[in-house]
Amino acid sequence: MLHLFISISFIIFSHSFALPRPSNDVNISSEDFKYAEEYLKKFYSLNPKSRKNDFIEKLKEMQKFFGMEVTGTLDSGSMDMMKRPRCGVPDVALFSLFPGKPKWMTNSLTYRIVNYTPDLPREMVDDAIQRAFNVWSNVTPLRFSKVSMGEADILIQFGARSPGAFSQFDGPRGVLAYAFAPGSGVGGDAYFDEDETWTSTRAGINLFLVAAHEFGHSLGLDHSNERSALMFPTYSSANLNNFRLSQDDISGIQSIYGRRR
Repeated sequence: MLHLFISISFIIFSHSFALPRPSNDVNISSEDFKYAEEYLKKFYSLNPKSRKNDFIEKLKEMQKFFGMEVTGTLDSGSMDMMKRPRCGVPDVALFSLFPGKPKWMTNSLTYRIVNYTPDLPREMVDDAIQRAFNVWSNVTPLRFSKVSMGEADILIQFGARSPGAFSQFDGPRGVLAYAFAPGSGVGGDAYFDEDETWTSTRAGINLFLVAAHEFGHSLGLDHSNERSALMFPTYSSANLNNFRLSQDDISGIQSIYGRRR
């Protein structure tokens, strides 16, 4: 389980710097190699001025995290994993404004939906967000209350790729959303990419599933390398009628806030 929350300064993406191309990925196009380079910068802290060996080591790190054969070869399986829709929080990096292992110091938290996606009726968005918070309150002492205006512990916003808070979004089916660790200011806030098609079903990108994942980050969880865990980085559909957290997720969140009383 990889649930120790890593803390960092607000993002993030380095401008591209051409790396010497590894000699063992001859079947990968130049475009895919560039994609892989950017992916490892975003999610595995690859230095934009790294050497070829650094690229290979970061690729191995990524392959190990996802439970793949660790070869350091940029093959089709690695590219397939990199191109899956996923959370924008790095797997191995610093992604918070606060040092240490941040957590909320109260069990009563407020949230506010700053704006709504036009993909769903407002009541469906409200329901998805509430159910996403319930996933965590069902197994901890945490309680969440929605406010309609003013300050809140966790702000929820939708927006398309643009400078500022939404700059790391990359169009449909890439980075779906991201959230910050607990704390003041932007701490706990969650951002959702409006270039996705948000749904309440298994079609498109299900808002409830993504929100539940992001709120795990809002509460202090990092990504898990357990494929069955909600906190696994890549998006996959799930049983929406009887959704249950994996034991990995439960153990992670209860290690921070304890069991539900």
